[in-house]
Amino acid sequence: MKKMITVVIALLAGLFEISPAQYADTTQLSLTIDAAVRMAVQQNPELQSARLEVKRSDARVMEAWGYTMPSVDISGTFNHVVTKPKSYFPDAIYYPLVKLMDSTAKVPKPTGQLIELPFSMSPSNSANAALNVRQILFNGSVFIGVGAANIYSKLSRDIYMQKKVETVAKVRKAYYATLLAHEALTMMQSNLKNAEDNFKNVQLMRSQGIVSEYDELRATVGMDNLRPAVIQSETNFNLAVDNLRNTMGVADSIKIVPSDNLVLQDVDEGIISAANQAVLESNININIIKHQIELNSASVNAERANYLPTIAAYGSYSYTAIKDDYRISTNDFYKTAQVGLTFSLNLFQGFQTNSKIEQAQLEQQKTEEQKSSLERNLQMGIRSVIGSLRQARKRVDAQQKTVETAERGYKIVTARFLANAATQLEVNDGQLALSQAKVNRMQAIYDYLVAASELDSMLGRLPEYVQETEE
Repeated sequence: MKKMITVVIALLAGLFEISPAQYADTTQLSLTIDAAVRMAVQQNPELQSARLEVKRSDARVMEAWGYTMPSVDISGTFNHVVTKPKSYFPDAIYYPLVKLMDSTAKVPKPTGQLIELPFSMSPSNSANAALNVRQILFNGSVFIGVGAANIYSKLSRDIYMQKKVETVAKVRKAYYATLLAHEALTMMQSNLKNAEDNFKNVQLMRSQGIVSEYDELRATVGMDNLRPAVIQSETNFNLAVDNLRNTMGVADSIKIVPSDNLVLQDVDEGIISAANQAVLESNININIIKHQIELNSASVNAERANYLPTIAAYGSYSYTAIKDDYRISTNDFYKTAQVGLTFSLNLFQGFQTNSKIEQAQLEQQKTEEQKSSLERNLQMGIRSVIGSLRQARKRVDAQQKTVETAERGYKIVTARFLANAATQLEVNDGQLALSQAKVNRMQAIYDYLVAASELDSMLGRLPEYVQETEE
């Protein structure tokens, strides 16, 4: 009996790595695995973050396109000179002008010096309004940036899908672990009830002198040994529920109660047979690293574009008025307009461009090596998952027969004990064999379902009940 208890506890203890949590019990949800996965897709924090990154990438695409479009801006200024600057004029020009304006004025002989004028030539007020337009006609970095932004948008969507597939797999595993813990708890409670019923029968038979005191002691010890196991199973079940809730991203105030049963769900053999090839075509991480290679290539081209010129067209249209007082009217403005082209080409940057191109090329080669390594790991991983899946399936079939045999054996030994043809030790052995067979079968089903979840995750597959709902 002690061995059976140890096996069950060890089986469950390894499934949960979180600390026990106190339930608030304000809300209770009875969830199927379908509902649990759908809720996680909507509430998981990592998925929400990835969903926002998709929207951000779309905004970056629009930003990149914006650099290819005309830039139009309007500006206006008004200036008032508080202290006017002094004005100077060469005396060789100033004196003749004074003489020209007043023939009777006496002026000295010019010496080539500057004369400070008695007035300032700067106006007190000025106003200006302008419309400026600029359009890039050719810039390699701009056009490459548009392509890179589109690649990044695809990359962010793949990252979101990868997070989604990963979250679904985690929730499925956590849900299956909860079902396993619940099955184990139910089994331990059933074993305890059987032990209590057996103890009552032994007491009755002991009072009639049919069995010995030793049999009564064995029944007592067997029953008492099961009580701590039941308590431990309850704790493990609560831990499993906590783990499921945390994986889903559900608040601590909500208590989750799984409503499904731990039953075998066979994976289609066609999917298993094609998995070795399909994993290289449909795995999300492969798509992600392919987009990263494309981004690296765009980065190389963007650095090379620094060798190319930038050509832009521009135009401006402005109104300007200058006056010494504030009585500025529309008649005081004069207009100017101009159009033109600008051309710029960098001739030398201290070999910076060359070095940047080399770095971008090396980064691209590094990503391609990572892709080759990922493909090898995926092929090895998919073979391991398929092996685990097939092995678990065989164990399920074998353990089902073992459970049926153990149940029949336990019924026989119980009937023989009641007929005083078997000992209490034989009854305990029969119950231990039955419990061990049930534990092994539950573990086999759990292992199969977990392997199926890993297979779907590696193939980038989502269950049919998962539907995309964008906010």
